[in-house]
Amino acid sequence: MTAARQIEHRAATWLVRREQPDWSAEDEAALQAWLNESLAHKAALWRLERGWEAADRLAALRSDRTVRLRVSLWRGPAIRALAACVALALTGTLIARSDSIVPRAVEPVGLTTQIGQHRQVRLDDGSLVTINTASALRAVVDKRQRQVWLDRGEAFFEVAHDPRHPFVILAGDRKVTVLGTRFSVRRDGETVTVSVVEGRVRLEDAQGGGKGAAAIMTAGDVAVSQGRSTLLADRSSRQIEDALSWRRGMLSFDKVTLADAAAEFNRYNRRQIRVADPKAAAIRIGGTFEATNVEAFARLLRSAFGLQVVEEEGVITVKS
Repeated sequence: MTAARQIEHRAATWLVRREQPDWSAEDEAALQAWLNESLAHKAALWRLERGWEAADRLAALRSDRTVRLRVSLWRGPAIRALAACVALALTGTLIARSDSIVPRAVEPVGLTTQIGQHRQVRLDDGSLVTINTASALRAVVDKRQRQVWLDRGEAFFEVAHDPRHPFVILAGDRKVTVLGTRFSVRRDGETVTVSVVEGRVRLEDAQGGGKGAAAIMTAGDVAVSQGRSTLLADRSSRQIEDALSWRRGMLSFDKVTLADAAAEFNRYNRRQIRVADPKAAAIRIGGTFEATNVEAFARLLRSAFGLQVVEEEGVITVKS
């Protein structure tokens, strides 16, 4: 032990001894004699007094539990200060450990597209999401969870297989759960449509509580849910692929009404199609069209069906 350390040790011993109830006049005289031997002795005692006083002030700010622990186990301000320092260190350690153990809330990542736009995003787990026109979703995907909220629009998911962490999509009041597969989810207000290309998908009420049975969907299944009702239908792989042709920037129709075709075009274009009369709206349409070329579609309506087409700045009116 160095001379400096010996002086510090001696000063601490005096400080503790002085707080004992049997501290006597003789002890005080001995302390003063030691202090008078060297300025280093006085400096060491002064530093310890200041340091322990500061620790005592900090200890006064600690919880009642800390104070009770300090009083019951230790006596004397010097030792109390030391106990307070230990308690403070332990408390800080516990707080630090608590921060490291409790999972922090993860902010979802927002993904959006504008009208006529679609984009692909690779998630942290390797899953690939293709987002259709005018859509918005939020995603939290990490080592603990895989969850997506589809706020509006449509997205196609190619989910990386992970049996320990199901991939969950919440769309309105519907919940879609998968382990690894390819499928799409479309949300139009309260209507949610799920189309499965590959694998198995579980579709159920997002709130649980027995509100409607869960549906297990496989490749070729299409489910349309609204409220507590869900309609399941079988489709061929060709029909499913046609319905998802938007991923190639195309729209495929198979004998749908002109009203429905116009509504679909309007999802992808700011220039809207307006069908002016019921007779024109009921015409059946088939074929594949470029999603963002509404003008070409209107010209085909004119040439193929003899419909009247009036083009204005923000709207194309079609009538019989």
